[in-house]
Amino acid sequence: MKPTAISADVLFEEFRGRLKWEWLAGLGASERKFDPEAVLAARSGADLVGYLNYIHPYRVQILGKREIAYIANAAPEDCARRISRMVTLEPPMLVVADGQEPPDALLITCERAQLPLFSTQESAAFVVDVLRAYLSKHFADRVNMHGVFMDILGLGVLITGESGLGKSELGLELISRGNGLVADDAVDLFRINQTTIEGRCPDLLLNLLEVRGIGLLDIRAIFGETAVRRKMRLKLIVHLVRRETLEREYERIPYEPLTQDVLGVPVQKVVIQVVAGRNIAVLVEAAVRNTILQLRGVDTYQEFLVRHRKAMAEGT
Repeated sequence: MKPTAISADVLFEEFRGRLKWEWLAGLGASERKFDPEAVLAARSGADLVGYLNYIHPYRVQILGKREIAYIANAAPEDCARRISRMVTLEPPMLVVADGQEPPDALLITCERAQLPLFSTQESAAFVVDVLRAYLSKHFADRVNMHGVFMDILGLGVLITGESGLGKSELGLELISRGNGLVADDAVDLFRINQTTIEGRCPDLLLNLLEVRGIGLLDIRAIFGETAVRRKMRLKLIVHLVRRETLEREYERIPYEPLTQDVLGVPVQKVVIQVVAGRNIAVLVEAAVRNTILQLRGVDTYQEFLVRHRKAMAEGT
């Protein structure tokens, strides 16, 4: 599900300070919103903003020096036709950037059509980058998952598993070892672009960790500011299982790295068996260190296979 589209006045107020823009026309359409079908069709919020391009209707149009010249330097009838064409594509709003002066015809048309028109001294490229980043997060695909989301050795790690295996207790031990908590029990995950998942804590559970027998712990109050994180990018899922589940559903050494699909993005996954006497925190940190090596291009298992083949060849 994509969240409800934001209106022109909300977007204007959000960046009034950063973009220092002015509202020049279409003030009566302050509640004008992004087209719902365009939002649903967009691969990400970044698709909802761009330079003037007739191929992409229903998105914020940024008019820089070239775009204003394209409109203003045309004959009056061509200028009117180009502006009319722009309006018929139903953008939620127009932004004149690069400190350009919008043509009178554009101001008049936007006022008649009640199409919000903003103006800023900032560069068109900067405006595009700022709005794309904001809209990507606002319209991101989102899912809530059960587990403990942590910053372990600088990597965003989601600890999942069967009920009763001590995920929160494991999280507490990892925090005591210097790692950071993002969220316990419920994690909000957002796809902020085509390859990146970002995890955040719901406001209700911020800084809290529930441990059976103790209750709710305020991790920030107990361990300090450095023990909590506002958000992290998800890079690894650590799934805790009982022995029978591991033997039934997983190979001891998988031939291919395990992954789990999260909002259409494959996330690397490791499975750890929980039995009495195992130091799960150490195993999780080892899995994280191994993942960091893999992200750097070092694959221990593949290196072992090369050694094995070489030893077999030499033996023959």
